[in-house]
Amino acid sequence: MIASPEAPPVSVSLLALPESTPAALYGLFEVFASVGVTWGLLTGTPARGRRMEPCIVARTGEPFISAIGMPIAPQRALADVARTDVVVVTDLTVPADTDPQGRWPAEAAWVHDRLAEGALVCSVCTGSIFLAEAGLLDGLEATTHWSAAEVFRRHYPAVRLRPERILCPAGPEHRVITGGGASSWEDLALHLIARFCGEEEAVRTAKIFVLGDRSDGQLPFSAMAPARRHGDAVIGRCQVWIADHYAAANPVARMVETSGLPERTFKRRFKAATGYAPVDYVQALRIEEAKQLLETTGEPTEAVAHVVGYEDPAFFRRLFKRRTGITPARYRQRFQSFARLRRGA
Repeated sequence: MIASPEAPPVSVSLLALPESTPAALYGLFEVFASVGVTWGLLTGTPARGRRMEPCIVARTGEPFISAIGMPIAPQRALADVARTDVVVVTDLTVPADTDPQGRWPAEAAWVHDRLAEGALVCSVCTGSIFLAEAGLLDGLEATTHWSAAEVFRRHYPAVRLRPERILCPAGPEHRVITGGGASSWEDLALHLIARFCGEEEAVRTAKIFVLGDRSDGQLPFSAMAPARRHGDAVIGRCQVWIADHYAAANPVARMVETSGLPERTFKRRFKAATGYAPVDYVQALRIEEAKQLLETTGEPTEAVAHVVGYEDPAFFRRLFKRRTGITPARYRQRFQSFARLRRGA
């Protein structure tokens, strides 16, 4: 399902505590701010999904120096945020021998109020210590950084700790979500984008920021560049035609016919106008459509090949791997995982 762009933006409050470190805080801010915006800028595809509005909030709203010496500059004070869709507490510098009990009473009360109003409350890494101290994890499954397991055993035995998990949605409607290691903020970001803005937008965001398994390099995340602006009306007419007929037999020959130009002239002008040789342009369109089908359907690879214009599935597999770096099956496995991520699997 595509979240309507007419829906109000998802408000995300990134709660900064005195012990917060800036990496996940600002990483989440940048990723959420890109939703519904950056993919269109990179590919020329019109925005179709709901946007997100992140905001860094803190008790007073005043800038402070983080636990690692870098400044954190909140945008709003807690008292100025009466409603939000999501609260996220990122990783905290809390040594294992530190007693966290009694800390953050004002912030804990504010988060309780937001949860009672229907917000999702989330943590990343040791940020789950804050949620435990606020009493929000009692009786629930939760995860945290592996190094904080002893803190939970000592101070929060009512929490059903699952330190092996990366994401752990819990509670009614899964409105409390904890993340494991420090880099779990990436998994949490994609989970929230899929939940509020749709799985398609989560996939686009993963491609923009190259999030997830990078063992196959960057090619699986890449997309066809936006069409160049040019003044060649004949080639523009051919581009419009091929956008609707990329699966047609002999597509380059049919574009030549549509153009009314000699074949060599057509190929020269097409390359000058678009930056692509005609056959490469057709292949790029077909592979982009194949990606969409692999991401969103369960159609066999042979059927996908046929739909996008290839009668020989073996040729399609070779072409797909050459252009994306991985096989169609591997691509499907990678990007359909966002459906499982949204469900917290």
